[in-house]
Amino acid sequence: MKTTKLTIIALALISLASCGKNKGNADASGNFEATEVIVSSQANGQIMALNIIEGQTVEMNKPVGYIDTTQLHLKRIQLQASLKAIDSRFYDVSKQIAATNQQITKQKTELQRFENLLQSNAATQKQVDDINAQIIILQKQLAAQTETLENNNRSVSGESAALVAQIKQIEDLISKSIISSPISGTVLSKYAEQGEITMQGKALFKVADINNMFLRAYITSDQIAQLKLGQQVRVFVDSGNKNMNEYPGTITWISDKAEFTPKTIQTRNERANQVYAVKIAVKNDGFLKIGMYGEVHL
Repeated sequence: MKTTKLTIIALALISLASCGKNKGNADASGNFEATEVIVSSQANGQIMALNIIEGQTVEMNKPVGYIDTTQLHLKRIQLQASLKAIDSRFYDVSKQIAATNQQITKQKTELQRFENLLQSNAATQKQVDDINAQIIILQKQLAAQTETLENNNRSVSGESAALVAQIKQIEDLISKSIISSPISGTVLSKYAEQGEITMQGKALFKVADINNMFLRAYITSDQIAQLKLGQQVRVFVDSGNKNMNEYPGTITWISDKAEFTPKTIQTRNERANQVYAVKIAVKNDGFLKIGMYGEVHL
């Protein structure tokens, strides 16, 4: 019985020593952060819907609301009607010059016939020359007609392209009237409500990716040589029951400039005046919160 009691006491001392090691021998410490995005309005007008609440999870690029687009839709209809009217002025050049081409072909046939008659003295040179002159006139008319039609089509194409660009601008504004988050995450704050008037740049809500957290810790200059990007480390967080939850972490960023030790941060060497900031990526199991204190063991 005495041996059993001694064994239990020994195990308890080992456990306390292990716990004390995690809490007292941290190589660095800091607070947890998350990627936060303030979603702002990209359009002007009344908020017709904003279906989010604080604490709600939203998906990347999935609509959560929209801003009134009535005037934009009406403007698009007007531009589309104008585009249709302009396109009706576009000429089919080949059809427009078909008659002149046919006349030229006919005159060339006549020329061939009169040249044959001239060889047999059944026609005069003047008749052949007159047909040649008529062909030249028709060819000049054809060139002028073609140039006029093509200039008209270029002008119509320019007007049409300008309207198409305006329609695309309207459609872009309509798409920007749809409210969505650029990242998947949790809504931290909501700054606007349905029915309010908003404008470009006005904040609507703030969202954060709390599934992938970052511990911003601070290390001393003598520790920086031990670190490199991609290095795996151990992160400990107080669970509230005198134990420390352990998480695997990956160093994703190391500052290239030293700074004075923040007042709220403890370092392994408390005499250190300047430290380097590092970011350690940690997968959140739901326990980690923004601003929570954490320790790093290299």
